[in-house]
Amino acid sequence: MATVDDGELVFYPAFCFRASPTHFAWVKMGAVDVHLLKRRAGFEDQSTFFYMNHPIRFVSLVGIIVARTEYPTLTILTVDDSSGATIDIIVLKAPVTDDDGDQSVQSGRRGGLQSACATKHVAATNKTTVDTTALVPGVVVQVKGTLSMFRATMQIQLERVSVVQDTNAEIQFLDQRSRYLVEVLSVPWSLAEEEVERLRSEADDEEERLEEEQERIKRRQRRRIEREEKDQRRIQKLWEREERLRAKEALYSRDAGAKFMREFEERKV
Repeated sequence: MATVDDGELVFYPAFCFRASPTHFAWVKMGAVDVHLLKRRAGFEDQSTFFYMNHPIRFVSLVGIIVARTEYPTLTILTVDDSSGATIDIIVLKAPVTDDDGDQSVQSGRRGGLQSACATKHVAATNKTTVDTTALVPGVVVQVKGTLSMFRATMQIQLERVSVVQDTNAEIQFLDQRSRYLVEVLSVPWSLAEEEVERLRSEADDEEERLEEEQERIKRRQRRRIEREEKDQRRIQKLWEREERLRAKEALYSRDAGAKFMREFEERKV
């Protein structure tokens, strides 16, 4: 069942998250509010943080890049979204191959930020390529990403990014962000007991289906292994029979050769 903290906020079990307005959404937030997100006991193994009792995994924000810092395995974009705080956006770099290394050396001769931008970056989750060439200080961007924490400080792992070239689009996003904060995030998430029980039942049914599917997969794997072992035994028996036949043929050939030589020697005498 749900638990209640000292502030009387109800924190629902993870099977209820599918009914949450925030858990499967790109939540429009300001950097200052992202820094207010907290982990909660029992969910440490998930990339889920909480604003009040709202479970949040994915966030979206718009701001200006104020710094870009390069490291061997990642790039950090520091973004200021005028909310009262900045936040670091982590952009992962793809592992360097031999070809990439040669190109990096050639690019390095040009030096500066151009060389840094030439490095291949990838999205945090699906590892698709992310073009970071235009992501330099002074550029306004909309970023979408997953949440992580480094040294007790919230960060965003980049999943998608686009350059915002229209001031109206930026203002529209800020308006949507403000309304979402007031209408959704600032209102405790609440579920009726009937809804919780329905979600529990659905979760149990889904878990049962998954167990049945896993058992079917295991049975198929066992049958496949049994077929392979049976085929291997059949092949082994066939090989052993052929070896016996070859041994008999070799013995027959040796005896025939010896007989021929004896007859040949007798004719010479």
